[in-house]
Amino acid sequence: MSGSRAAILGGGAAAGGVVLVGIVILLIWFFCLSRHTTLSRTSETASSDPSLQVGRHVGIELSIRETRRFQMDELSLATKNFSHNNLIGVGKFGEVYKGLLHDGMLVAIKKRHGPPTQEFIDEVRYLAPIQHRNLVTLLGYCQENNLQFLIYEYIPNGSVSGHLYGVGQHSREKLEFKHRLSIALGAAKGLAYLHSLSPRLVHKNFKTANVLVDENFIAKVADAGLRNFLGRVNNIAGPSSQVTADEIFLAPEVKEFRRFSEKSDVYSFGVFLLELVSGREATEAPSSELSQNLVEWVQNVEDNSNVASMIDGRMGNRFTAEGMEELIALIIQLVHPSSERRPVMSFVVMELDKILEKEMSLTTVMGEGTPTVILGSQLFRASK
Repeated sequence: MSGSRAAILGGGAAAGGVVLVGIVILLIWFFCLSRHTTLSRTSETASSDPSLQVGRHVGIELSIRETRRFQMDELSLATKNFSHNNLIGVGKFGEVYKGLLHDGMLVAIKKRHGPPTQEFIDEVRYLAPIQHRNLVTLLGYCQENNLQFLIYEYIPNGSVSGHLYGVGQHSREKLEFKHRLSIALGAAKGLAYLHSLSPRLVHKNFKTANVLVDENFIAKVADAGLRNFLGRVNNIAGPSSQVTADEIFLAPEVKEFRRFSEKSDVYSFGVFLLELVSGREATEAPSSELSQNLVEWVQNVEDNSNVASMIDGRMGNRFTAEGMEELIALIIQLVHPSSERRPVMSFVVMELDKILEKEMSLTTVMGEGTPTVILGSQLFRASK
C-alpha cells in the first residue's frame, strides 16, 4: 500500500515537473514570437530606407523611429510640383518652398541637389528630436532622385530681418522697443537651449534672417546645425573692408581659424541685437561721415551717449533711456573681439529678461495703445 502511494506521489511530481517545463517553454516561445514580430516590422520599415541602420547618434533610438521620412510624391503634391508661386526663399541649403501636406499642415521645405547619404540621415535624426518653444522644429527629410529635402514647421510671419529692413513688410509698426526686446529674449532662450544640450549644439549660422516670428510674434530660431549638412565651410574669408551680410555675423576666431563655439554664437547674437536696435543691416555705417560698419563702430564706442545716431527712428521715443543704455552695454559685451570676454547665453537670457521686465514696469499704455514713457534717467534724477 505504501509502495503504491509512493508511486502515485512520484508520478504526480513527475507530471507536475513536465507541466512546469511546458509552461516555461511556452513562455519562451511567446517571447521569441513577439520579438520576431517587432523585428519584422522594423525590417519592413527599413527595407527601402537605410535610415534605421545605426548611425553616429546611437543615443536617441526612440527618437530615430519618430523622425519622419517623407516621400517625394508627397512633397511634390504639397508644393504643386515645386511651383515658383510656392518658392519663399533661397538659403545656403537651397530653395525653400511653402507646402501644404495632405493632413492640412503647413511646412517649409528646403531642397537641394545631392546624392543620398547615411550622414545626411544621421544629422536629421540628431536634430529632429531637439524641440523648444523658441526653435523651429525639423519634422523630417527626404532623399530621392539625387535630391535632398529638409522639412520644417512653417512660421507664418517670416524673418525678423524682413520686418526690420525688408521690402514691403506690413508689420514694421509692430516692432516697438518692447516688441524687439521680447523677440530678442525668445531668440536668446532658443540659442541658450541649444548650448545646454549634451553634447552642446553650436548653431554656427545664427543671424537675423534665421530668427523667425510666428503669428503671435514669438521668436523661433531657425536652421540650427544647418552647417553640419553643408560640410566644411571653405568660403569664410578673413577680415576685409568689404564685409558681406552673412560674414558680419561671424566672430573673429571663425573668420581667422574657422573655430566655431558657443562664444561664436554669442558674438552672432550680439550682431543680431545690433540690427534689432538700429533697424538696419550691421554692414552699414552708423552715419554717412563714417567708413566703419555698425559692429566696428560699437566695438570702439567709448560713451553710450554717442549711440543715439544708430537707434532706429521708427521706435520714436517709446522706450526708456535706461533700457536702451543697458541693451547697448550688453551688445558691446557680446561683440567683444575676444571670445573669453563674452558672456554665455544663459547670462544673456537673464539680462534681457531683466531689461524687458524693467521696461514693462516703467512704461504704461493709455488710450488706443499710445505708450506714455517716463524716461528712466528723469525718474532716477527726480528721486535723488
